[in-house]
Amino acid sequence: MEQSRRITDSFPRRRRPGRAPGRAKGKLKGRGRPQPRSPPPGEQPSPPPPPEPLLEMLQRFDLAWEYGPCTGITRLQRWERAQALGLSPPGPVRDALLEHPDNP
Repeated sequence: MEQSRRITDSFPRRRRPGRAPGRAKGKLKGRGRPQPRSPPPGEQPSPPPPPEPLLEMLQRFDLAWEYGPCTGITRLQRWERAQALGLSPPGPVRDALLEHPDNP
């Protein structure tokens, strides 16, 4: 029985310089999860994450279709658009967004 030929059989194999033969592409030994890096000197550390109930409230606002689509705009822009359209978005969401302007 004859083995089927592939188009790649007619080309010579080439090895990349610096790559050991038999080593799997993309798999490096000794690598685990990346360790968090400390910020460089002179740079401010990131703000602490908001409390869990606040994140749940913002997630409910994000998933509520009654306030319109949420792609391509910020939460505050979406809240203001819903207010302008008379959809009465929740006030605590706006307060939270104004309280944490630097935290996306």
